[in-house]
Amino acid sequence: MYKTVMMFELEQTMKKENVKIIDVREIDEFSEGHIPNAIHVPMSDFVNNLKKLNKKEAYYVVCYSGARSQAASQFLSKQGYDVTNVLGGMSTYRGDLSDEV
Repeated sequence: MYKTVMMFELEQTMKKENVKIIDVREIDEFSEGHIPNAIHVPMSDFVNNLKKLNKKEAYYVVCYSGARSQAASQFLSKQGYDVTNVLGGMSTYRGDLSDEV
């Protein structure tokens, strides 16, 4: 089972602690801007990119609005990962963006 938070809750958590974020948007979306240090695991090649993740870590999963991240969170949770889906996604993110890919 995975948890769910709103983007503003993630932003508050990010101010207090170092969190691991998985961004499941596609390369063109990710390259337009993403949360600094986010791990890019695009949905189109999701399974092949799981090697980037560690089951001992907790992750927040983001996309543009929360639909793709929900699907990814559900899948990762079933694989034994500790994940939290971020509702609202990047469409509601108000923090700094990185454009480094």
